[in-house]
Amino acid sequence: MIEAVGLTKRYGAKTAVYNLSFQVRPGAVTGFLGPNGSGKSTTMRMILGLDEPTAGHVTVGGYPFRKLPNAPRQVGALLDAKAVHGGRSARQHLLCLAQLSGIPARRVDEVLGVVGLQNVARKRSKGFSLGMGQRLGIAAALLGDPQVLLFDEPVNGLDPEGILWVRNFMKQLASEGRTVFVSSHLMSEMALTADHLIVIGRGQLLADMSVKDFISYNSADFARVRTPEGDPGQREKLTAALSEAGGQVLPEQDGALRVTGLPLPRISDLAHGADVRLWELSPHQASLEEAYMRMTQGAVDYRSTTDERAALQQQMPGAVPQGGPYGYAPGAPAQQVGFPPGTMLPGYAEPPAPPHQHAPGAPHTPGAPMPTAPAAPSMPPTAPPAQPPAAPSAPADLTKSDTEDAR
Repeated sequence: MIEAVGLTKRYGAKTAVYNLSFQVRPGAVTGFLGPNGSGKSTTMRMILGLDEPTAGHVTVGGYPFRKLPNAPRQVGALLDAKAVHGGRSARQHLLCLAQLSGIPARRVDEVLGVVGLQNVARKRSKGFSLGMGQRLGIAAALLGDPQVLLFDEPVNGLDPEGILWVRNFMKQLASEGRTVFVSSHLMSEMALTADHLIVIGRGQLLADMSVKDFISYNSADFARVRTPEGDPGQREKLTAALSEAGGQVLPEQDGALRVTGLPLPRISDLAHGADVRLWELSPHQASLEEAYMRMTQGAVDYRSTTDERAALQQQMPGAVPQGGPYGYAPGAPAQQVGFPPGTMLPGYAEPPAPPHQHAPGAPHTPGAPMPTAPAAPSMPPTAPPAQPPAAPSAPADLTKSDTEDAR
């Protein structure tokens, strides 16, 4: 069992965890929820003795982690799946951990098979995908066959098959009487995996209860009632009967009625007494995500804002409306790119004009003066650019290589 009493952690002027007390009991999967920056990772680090609490204490099986005899045999943890030497293979990584804890080498091959990495056991971990790294981290946590397991985002990067495997595997571990503490942001997975929830916000405890109680306490349950669509009179009769009995009735967009304040059997009896046929009478309970959002809405530190795109929507005078891949609307006339015709750049000579220029297709009368090209606009005199120092000549073989590459 994990027990925290008055746990507090400060980093300078910032308080990451404040007066946090809870228990994680064996035989159940306990979910650890909270917004980003709420102190979940800091709490897990204090449980594992990686961070020293500013105040309070936390114990595992009645002892601080640092005083546990042969702690890897009693506690397994996955906090950072990337904390692996990339040059080592999966088997080498686990073998090093096993040797440090006095665990037999055959256990390495066992856990590699459990997490499904037996076929890549000799592959360097730097070539692992995110999901493979997660599996390797889970294998490391299982290495000592511990009774207490902590997982921080264990399904991050896993495919659907891997997520299902982790879900069932955690339930199996808990059914064996182990203590399983899981931190995750995936509410759908927590709803399917966890039996108990510990929710914190801004370092303080918000809830410590079962999943069912958490959803019930943080959501508004109601009943959906639907009458025959072709008979609006029955809907009006039912609304009147339910309102007289103390229920609150609100119309839904799909034509159903949302009824609160009355249990389902009472709604059925009132409809029968009013001689109203029901096409639907179903309970509605909020999901874990809805309940979580309602509880933590005041403890979120990082909120997104609307992207106004103000800088991108400013139009220059005469600019073509935006919309195309390069800022041009589809079908809009092409815009000139570069300098206007005839612009003289400092340091560049004016190209010689062709000897004869006349309108395309216009006949030329012998003896008539040839039309001349319009003169380029005059530019203010500029100082000639400074000549850069001559670069040293390249070796013959390098010059030859560059010439061949140019071809």
